[in-house]
Amino acid sequence: MKANGRVFKYGDNVDTDVIIPARYLNSSDPAELATHCMEDIDKEFVNQVQKGDIIVAEKNFGCGSSREHAPIAIKAAGVSCVIAETFARIFYRNAINIGLPIIECPEASKGIEAGDEVEVDFDNGMIYNKTKGTEFKGQAFPEFMQKIIKAEGLIPYINSK
Repeated sequence: MKANGRVFKYGDNVDTDVIIPARYLNSSDPAELATHCMEDIDKEFVNQVQKGDIIVAEKNFGCGSSREHAPIAIKAAGVSCVIAETFARIFYRNAINIGLPIIECPEASKGIEAGDEVEVDFDNGMIYNKTKGTEFKGQAFPEFMQKIIKAEGLIPYINSK
C-alpha cells in the first residue's frame, strides 16, 4: 500500500480543535467536516489540498480532545497520509479506526518541507522525498493494521469478515 502527494507542513502540538474546530461538530458528515479541515491553523488548506496530498507535522499531532471528527475531516479532505514525529495516542487509534494511514518518523518530520512531493510505502515503512531525493525509514504497519486501513476502517474490516 502506498501514498503519494504534495506536503502540507505543520509544527508541534497540532490539536484536534485546529484540525476541525469545535464550532463545526454539529455535523458528522465527512464532506461537511472536510470543508473546515485545518482552517484555524491554515486558512488556505481546504482551497489547496488535492486528493492524495500528505500532512507532515512535528511532535504530538492530534493532541487535545478525543474526537474522531479530526481524522475523519483529514481523510475526507483527500489527505492520503499523515507523517509526524509523534502522534497523540487517541488520535493514532482514531486514525486507524477510520482508515486514515499515519506513520511516525522523526527524521522525515524534520527533513520534509511544505510543497515537497513525497511517497510513502506502508508495507516497509519507507518514506521517499521525491523533491529532495532523500528517504527515511518509518515504522511499518503490522499486517492486521494494513488490512484495517485497506478496508477503509475498523468497522468495514469487521463487517467484511
